[in-house]
Amino acid sequence: MAYSAEVASATKAGLYGDSFFSMSFPFFSPKDLQGAVVTVMGLGRHKKGSGVGAVKWLMRHGAQVVITDLKSEDELKESVAEVMLWYDEYRRAYPDREISKPIFTLGEHKEDDFQNAQLVVQNPGVPRESKFVQLARRQGITVESDVSLFLRFCPFPVYAITGTRGKSTTTAWLGEMLKTLHPKTVIAGNILHSPLEDLDWLLEESAPVPIVLELSSWLLESLENVEKPAEIAILTNVYKDHLDRYESFTHYKQAKELIFHHQTKKQVAILNADQEITKEIATRLSARTLWFSLSHLQGKEGAWVEEEKIVCELQGERKEICAVSELLLLGEHNVANALAAILGAMVAGVSLESIRQTLKTFTGLPGRQQKVFEKDGVVYVNDTSATSPEGVIAALKRFDDHPIILLAGGNTKGFTYEEMGEWIQKTCKQVILFDGTGTQMIEDAMKGVVPVKRVSSMKEAVMFASESAQSGDIVLLSPGGSSFALFKNEFDRGDQFNIAVAGLSFLSTSKKTAVIQ
Repeated sequence: MAYSAEVASATKAGLYGDSFFSMSFPFFSPKDLQGAVVTVMGLGRHKKGSGVGAVKWLMRHGAQVVITDLKSEDELKESVAEVMLWYDEYRRAYPDREISKPIFTLGEHKEDDFQNAQLVVQNPGVPRESKFVQLARRQGITVESDVSLFLRFCPFPVYAITGTRGKSTTTAWLGEMLKTLHPKTVIAGNILHSPLEDLDWLLEESAPVPIVLELSSWLLESLENVEKPAEIAILTNVYKDHLDRYESFTHYKQAKELIFHHQTKKQVAILNADQEITKEIATRLSARTLWFSLSHLQGKEGAWVEEEKIVCELQGERKEICAVSELLLLGEHNVANALAAILGAMVAGVSLESIRQTLKTFTGLPGRQQKVFEKDGVVYVNDTSATSPEGVIAALKRFDDHPIILLAGGNTKGFTYEEMGEWIQKTCKQVILFDGTGTQMIEDAMKGVVPVKRVSSMKEAVMFASESAQSGDIVLLSPGGSSFALFKNEFDRGDQFNIAVAGLSFLSTSKKTAVIQ
C-alpha cells in the first residue's frame, strides 16, 4: 500500500469525486467564494491557527468575511493586525480580483451575522452547542471548520491522527517520516497550522503530496458532513478529558471515534492495543486494523516492544526496527507515539531505513517535556501541553529519578486529581500553583504531604523555583489543566515560562534573588 500508488489511483480515478460534498454545501470550487458572505466565528489569538488561517484563505478567494469573536479588539489586536496585513498584501498580489475588506464584530456576537451569511466557519474552540451556531443551522446555512473546508477541496488522501495524549508528537513524527518520500509533505490541523494555508498550492500540484492532519475531538465533529475518509487514521489513546465541554465521557469518546468515519476495508485504522477502550472501538470499524503496544502483540498485525527492541509485523512479515534506547525522545508515552508513527509510515510506503533515521533524529515538539535551560545543575522543563492529569503523571514518571519542583494549576476540564496527587507525593519536593478552578483540587489531592506555594505570575513562579532548587533538581512546568486568566493559552504559558527561565541566565550564581525584568 505504498503512498504513491494509493494516492495516484485515488486521484487519477476520481475515487472521491463529488461524494464528499454535502448537499447543502454551496461551493464546488474556491472560485465560487468570490463575493460570498462568510462569517468566521472565533478569530483566536494564534496567528497561524484555525481562525486566522480560514480568514486569510477566504479573503484571498474574494469572500466578504465577517469576523466575530467574544474577545475584545484589544485582546485580539495581534490577530487583527495579521488579518489586515494580509488584506493589504492580497490587494497588491491580486489586482485582477476583488478583495473585500473584512468586517469585525468583536466583544460580542450578533444574530444578523449568522442569518445573512452563505457560510459560517466555526473555530474549533467554539462549542457546537452555541446558540449562534444552531441559529445558522436552522437558517439552512452550512457550518464548517478550516479542516472541513480543506477536505472538501483537497484532491489527495489524508493521514489523520487523534487521541487525548500524544497526537501532536505522533503527527509531527509521522510527518517527518513522510518528508523522506516527499519534501513538501503537509503537517497541519490542531498542530497550530491551518491546512487552508497550503490548499491553493496543493491544487496546482501535478503529483500527489502527503497530508498529515492532527485532529482534535472538536475538529472531528466538524467533519460529520464530509464523507472523505482518512486513508490512514490513528487513535493514540482515549482518556477522560474536556468534560467541561462534553456531557459525558461517552460523548467525548464518540467524538474521537469519528476519525474512522466513512472508512472502508480499503483504508487503515491504527489503534492502541494497551487500552480496553480502543479495543472496544475497534469492534465497530470497517477498515483494516493495525495495533501498537508496549508489550508483545499476540495474533495481531502491528508494532510492539520486545526485549527492548521495536518490532513490526505486517502481512506475516516481521521486521526489527531499532532498539528503544536509540529514540531521542524518552518515556513510555513517546515509545507508544513512535510505534503509531512507524505503522503509519510503513503503510504509506516509507522505507525502513528512512523510518530508522527519523526515529533517531526527531527531537520532539516545543512545550512537551522540553528541556529549555540548565543552571547550577538545575534543569528547567517546559511541559505546558500537559493539560490533563495523565499528562502530568507521564512527566513525573519520566523525571522521577530527580527531585522535582512542579509548577501546576489551572482550570479543570472535568478532571479528578487523586492519582496525580499520589504521584506528586512520590516525586515532588515542592509544588508551585497558579490560580484556577482545578488548583484547590490539586492541592487537596496532595494531602498536605508536599509544600505548596501559590503565585500570581510566571515570573514569580520561576523565581521561587530557582531559589528553592538545588543541583540535581528538575523544575517542571506541567499544569494539569487548561490555560486561564494569567495566560492567553497554553502556548503563551509555555512562552512565558521560557522567557522567565531565560532571565535566570542574567542572575549571578551567588545572587539568585535578583528580579527578572
